[in-house]
Amino acid sequence: MHNDIKEILLTTEQIEAKAAELAKQLEIDYADKKPVLLGLLKGSVPFIGDLMKCMNIPVQIEFMDVSSYHGGTASTGQVKILKDIDISVEGRHIIIVEDIVDTGFTLDKVIALLKHRGAASVEVVTMLDKPEGRVVVMEPKYIGFTIPKAFVVGYGLDYDEYYRNLPYVGILKEEVYMN
Repeated sequence: MHNDIKEILLTTEQIEAKAAELAKQLEIDYADKKPVLLGLLKGSVPFIGDLMKCMNIPVQIEFMDVSSYHGGTASTGQVKILKDIDISVEGRHIIIVEDIVDTGFTLDKVIALLKHRGAASVEVVTMLDKPEGRVVVMEPKYIGFTIPKAFVVGYGLDYDEYYRNLPYVGILKEEVYMN
């Protein structure tokens, strides 16, 4: 797997330090709100784990499996909910935890759905932001790292369900996904 990586963008240590920094800001902003950390599967799993370990306020953890990629390297623009959350969000403060914000399609639909269901507030914390890929107007409130327009894997991010277990974020060599 490591041989398929063109360049390492972020190390484990950099990501964990940024997660701790973001967690402290979330603690301040949500000190008395008992927020729900809503991880979007599967990519958010390592990052949500890092965040929640560093948060010293009451939080609940929930997951949704939502996709607009369907196995490729580019968003299809069609969002599918494969697993919905198990709790009511009515009156709750929701923090969507993402591995990467790229086109914005998926988040736009999830945010609209949560607001429709009566969430008191909905914000986004993302490990990576790729604004050059944005098609929907949006900017996450909490951003770990802004990255260039490149196909990245590792630390939860995948290509065809592989590479999620790399301990860093790296740019995947084009020949891997162009075949």
